[in-house]
Amino acid sequence: MKTVTVFGGSGFVGRYVVQKLAKAGWRVKVAVRYPLETKSLKPMGNIGQIAPVGVSILDYNEVLGAIQGSQAVINLVGILFERGQQTFEKVHIHGADNVARACKEAKVKRLIHMSALGADTDSPSQYAWSKGAGEKHVKKYFSNVTIIRPSVIFGPEDDFFNRFASMAVYSPCLPAVGGGETKFQPVYVCDVAEFIVRCLDDPSTKGKVYELGGPEVYTLREIMEYTLDTIGKNRLLVPLPFAVARFMGLFGQYLPKPPVTPDQVTLLKKDNILGPRAKGLQALGVRPTHLETVVPGYLARYR
Repeated sequence: MKTVTVFGGSGFVGRYVVQKLAKAGWRVKVAVRYPLETKSLKPMGNIGQIAPVGVSILDYNEVLGAIQGSQAVINLVGILFERGQQTFEKVHIHGADNVARACKEAKVKRLIHMSALGADTDSPSQYAWSKGAGEKHVKKYFSNVTIIRPSVIFGPEDDFFNRFASMAVYSPCLPAVGGGETKFQPVYVCDVAEFIVRCLDDPSTKGKVYELGGPEVYTLREIMEYTLDTIGKNRLLVPLPFAVARFMGLFGQYLPKPPVTPDQVTLLKKDNILGPRAKGLQALGVRPTHLETVVPGYLARYR
């Protein structure tokens, strides 16, 4: 049985990737900081097929140990905001560097690295900059890496539609940052997971970059309006200038789960959609799922 190590396997995307890997017959080592968080993953495979491994992606020796014996590695680790030692630079750059360097030392055959749409070392956003720098570090050690850049990912546990819906339950209005004109191309988590697993079995994906998005493009305002319509709430959408949103983020970023951070406001100044020549889901025969077929099901609890 082939073995794959998945860093970040207990996260939102990771859970779906692990499930599909197990179904495809892989033995999966789930490398996470807190192994107890993987309890719900074990029933996804046969006895012993899914094994948790306690590891910090910032510790090279632990990363190398988690990779030993694996033919493939998938790095899904990422953060949306900084907290304590978990900074963009440490997680997205140093962590990615450790994984790629360990893959080279352990002579791993395949490495799949999940970045983000908009990753760019010239970006004013620290998130996008760190994602871009992480890609460069990975390529330095593992030139045949397959890089995945998804747009906003939606699914039952997402922090996108769920966030707007939960805000609408308690707030009489929703803030449309920048007037709500930023464009997104939401992609379904199961489609992303399926694409990643197919990459492992397709040698032609080595050394390539794929941008993953759904079949439709929406503005932030349209997404908020759709969310409100789906949960049956009538709320006012208040245009919020970027400068005001950034000021609010200066204070909100210190909350346990920030509603918005200054860096996220910077990200919203640029559309999050696929490039005109991007290789997407269709490159491996994955048909993009329309959000209208999925989102109403998990937003029903907010009605």
